[in-house]
Amino acid sequence: MSTVINKLRNKKKQAFKTEDKPRTKKSQLLNFTEESYLERTSRPFYSLIFLLPFIVLYEFGTFTINTDVFNQSQIRVVAFVWLQNLLESIGFSGRFAWAAPPFAIIIILLSLQFTSGKKWKFMYRDFPPMLIECVLLAVPLIVLTLFLSSAKLQINFNKLYGYEVKSQANVLPMCASISDSNSQRSDENTSSTMPKQSLAANIVTGIGAGIYEELVFRLILICILLFLFQDIIRMTHINSIVLAVLISAGLFSAHHHIDFFSGQMSTVDPFDFTRFVFRTIAGVYFAILFAFRGFGITAGTHAFYNIIAVFITVRFFQ
Repeated sequence: MSTVINKLRNKKKQAFKTEDKPRTKKSQLLNFTEESYLERTSRPFYSLIFLLPFIVLYEFGTFTINTDVFNQSQIRVVAFVWLQNLLESIGFSGRFAWAAPPFAIIIILLSLQFTSGKKWKFMYRDFPPMLIECVLLAVPLIVLTLFLSSAKLQINFNKLYGYEVKSQANVLPMCASISDSNSQRSDENTSSTMPKQSLAANIVTGIGAGIYEELVFRLILICILLFLFQDIIRMTHINSIVLAVLISAGLFSAHHHIDFFSGQMSTVDPFDFTRFVFRTIAGVYFAILFAFRGFGITAGTHAFYNIIAVFITVRFFQ
């Protein structure tokens, strides 16, 4: 009898011990060591603090850079305009809809932080390493871009004997904007350098694309697709992830060439198979980063890729 009582007591002690342990939800595929750099910087709150300067720079740059690009159409990233149009369609005023996308990022990341159970602490010494990490993670995409550009350049040279080869070698950032005036910046540009104001406009647009395209195609779309495939269709976890990543990457690439609302091909960035394949690969790459490193590092990597691509285009291909 005493043996049975002792066993019951031991079970109760074990139950209390398990209840005392904090239950922390993990949002990444890998559970990094607690309080390590990788664990801290993958938190939603870290993503919010890290991206705030970029959001402010994009908003400030949009309204203050006096270029022909901005003056003609108040250029915005397509993903930003989608969010704005969605809010206007459900009844919000134009001014609120114009300011809402930045607040949407803040609200979503704060909500994820609340539900994650992770610590609300930001160590400012992590900011420079995060910047360096984003630049380094952008390098593989830059290398792939240059490889595809050089391969396409060689193919065009063999077929066309040098005709229009220079225009085919442009390295374009992954930015889909709403202004047709962007088409003036690339292939038909006969000057040796991009004007300073146009360069600044492209950098600001690249920053916005890095943030809002990752918001739409990774943070929102992948979560919706996973909910659809796993919870509604009841697919396996692995199949749901693979399918969600591939669909989001394909749509991410296609939106640079197609206006999803009108169904018309873009005049700014006409369809090109090489660019479509590259952007699809980039979409898969960003999805993997999002799964392992969180939203902040992924959006920062995307933004720095765009910035580096703009400078490479100016320095070597124009």
